[in-house]
Amino acid sequence: MRRYVWLSIFAFLSYSLVAPLLSIAMLELPSTLAVFLSNSVMFLTVGLVIRARGLSVRPYLWHPRTPYILAMGVLLTIGLLTYYRALALGPVSIVVPIYGLFIVVSSLVGIVAFEETVTPRKIAAIALSVLAIALMSL
Repeated sequence: MRRYVWLSIFAFLSYSLVAPLLSIAMLELPSTLAVFLSNSVMFLTVGLVIRARGLSVRPYLWHPRTPYILAMGVLLTIGLLTYYRALALGPVSIVVPIYGLFIVVSSLVGIVAFEETVTPRKIAAIALSVLAIALMSL
């Protein structure tokens, strides 16, 4: 199996526990504080990984692709603040599937913007994903 498949599996397994742990934490913590604390851990950990790999951030600060990363950072911030708040207000079993629609939208963007291959199987998967999310969140 290709390395990216294993990494994807590890990522989804790790991320699968985020929403339940957040819901427990936010019984007594404000959602904005939860975003700050959890992302502080991420920031520090990524910093240690960058250092351990001997990478330097400086050469990439003015890279032509850096504005894309900055725009993504703004969108990620908005997405996480609203996702955490939704988890603080609603049940995991409804919030997570709705949030999961990002998979459908990202797939469609990949098809439209990057001219990725469209197959009947991909179209069926996207349609079934939307149906599954609708059924789970109603």
